Parts: sequence; C-alpha cells; structure tokens
Amino acid sequence: MRKIYLILSVLVFQLYLSQDVNTEMKKGKTELTSELNGNNLNFYNTTFLKFVSALKSSDLQVINTLISDKVKNVVTEDIVQKLSGGISFERNMVVFKSGYQSLADGGKYPTIQYRYEDDKHLPPKDILTVVFEDSGKILGLKPEYSE
Repeated sequence: MRKIYLILSVLVFQLYLSQDVNTEMKKGKTELTSELNGNNLNFYNTTFLKFVSALKSSDLQVINTLISDKVKNVVTEDIVQKLSGGISFERNMVVFKSGYQSLADGGKYPTIQYRYEDDKHLPPKDILTVVFEDSGKILGLKPEYSE
C-alpha cells in the first residue's frame, strides 16, 4: 500500500509541476518591434505590390521571382489560387504597421501589416501580415480577420 501511495504521490507531484505550453498564436496578435525606416518600407512595399499584381493575374513565374527560396518548394498553384481568393483586389491596401517580427528560427525579419483603405476600424477588421527577407523576397503571408 505504501508503494501505491508513493507512486501516486510522485505522479500527482509531476502533474502539479508540469507546465501547460500553449503553442497556438493568438488571433490578431502579431508582435512587431522597431518600425522600418522610410527607404526600407518603400522597398518592401514595392515588392509586395508587384506580388499582388502577379497574384491577380496568376503569373506563377513572377510570383516565383518574388518569394523566398525557403518557401518555393511549398508554394503550389493550388496555394496561389487559395491566396488569391483571400485577397480583395478591388479594395486598395495601405500600410497599417511595420517593423520586425521574430520567427521560430530565431531570426528577426522585416514585416509589414496591411489593411484595406476603406476599413476605418481600430484595429482594422482585416489585416494582411507580410514577412520579408532582408533581400526583399517574401517569406510569408498571414491574413488575420477579427470579428
């Protein structure tokens, strides 16, 4: 009986001290640090606008020149179509925030958050977060929708 009590005590103690790790990102909570300067902002914004026009025309060649080599093997025609469906090309996008974002690989990457020009909510209902490499290539896009 003492052995059972000892085993249960150890298990309860371990459960009590264990940490609950939340791996989910909170919706709409992309943390950006230190804003991008004007020249960098214009450089990355130009790349993004070229990317959007390539998405609109479904030009995979141009899209492949604008995305990072790290994600080229993941981006398929199907993903491009899904991404095109998630962006409203009729509405103008403007810069909402800019800065640097830390990613899982430990690096800090230039990031710009876009909102639709006609969305006057604060914070905006629809935000598109675009992560760039320092070279200007697009590393990732993340649409964020609030309700």
